[in-house]
Amino acid sequence: MAIYLTKESRVLVQGMTGAEGMKHTRRMLAAGTNVVGGVNPRKAGRTVDFDDRTVPVFGSVADGVARTGADVTVIFVPPAFAKAAVVEAADARIPLAVVITEGIPVHDSVAFHAYARSKGTRVIGPNCPGLITPGGSNAGIIPADITKPGRIGLVSKSGTLTYQLMYELRDIGFSTCVGIGGDPVVGTSHIDCLGAFQNDPETELVVLIGEIGGDAEERAAAYIRDHVTKPVVAYIAGFTAPEGRTMGHAGAIVSGSSGTAQAKKEALEEAGVRVGSTPTETARLVTERLADGE
Repeated sequence: MAIYLTKESRVLVQGMTGAEGMKHTRRMLAAGTNVVGGVNPRKAGRTVDFDDRTVPVFGSVADGVARTGADVTVIFVPPAFAKAAVVEAADARIPLAVVITEGIPVHDSVAFHAYARSKGTRVIGPNCPGLITPGGSNAGIIPADITKPGRIGLVSKSGTLTYQLMYELRDIGFSTCVGIGGDPVVGTSHIDCLGAFQNDPETELVVLIGEIGGDAEERAAAYIRDHVTKPVVAYIAGFTAPEGRTMGHAGAIVSGSSGTAQAKKEALEEAGVRVGSTPTETARLVTERLADGE
């Protein structure tokens, strides 16, 4: 089982014919992803060869959906065109849009998230690595060869820490890993993924990776306390960040005690979550908790 993305998912790539789109489409195909088409209005009707697979290019998402039954789109377009790309995907009623693009203006993100919700399209991102169901499908830029299918679910703000925890826990493996992105406004939250993992019978434990800034982790802690019965282990990036400084992701700003790593750690621990002080310790806590059968 998995959340949001399965081996049966049929994936379009908006921006497939650009440099990043080409590179990562090849990697997605190598991981077993069923990429059914690319989207580029200027290259509609052409095909692109990727090793042993030829992928058609459509002039619009709607055309791609009509011709292939696509139910996922991965968006590799420049920031100035990201809003239009998400709106186009939502107008085509595609269920899942994965926005890899970083540097999108916040007002654009606010607008396209609201529009996508109104059309029933789930957005993951922006400024995210996407998501992977190991052994099944990979929608984004997460390396597919650093882990295997297993019983851990992972939701993370950080791409790099996603990869590190996937690697450190590779002997156990993952059901699905979701990189939700670190921008101030994202389409899918920790809470959304926690709920989905709670309902996934093959996910036995959830790893939550957060970071300083905002209150997403505190809200996730409240949700865990009230709704999640499976064990959760967490790591919060940014314990050494100086107060009042923006660190890394656009959302990672601390003001006073609000948004600090310590405040997030305390909220999660009060909800029964074990919180590691380093990624490696976090991986050890996961192994111990699974061994305990809690």
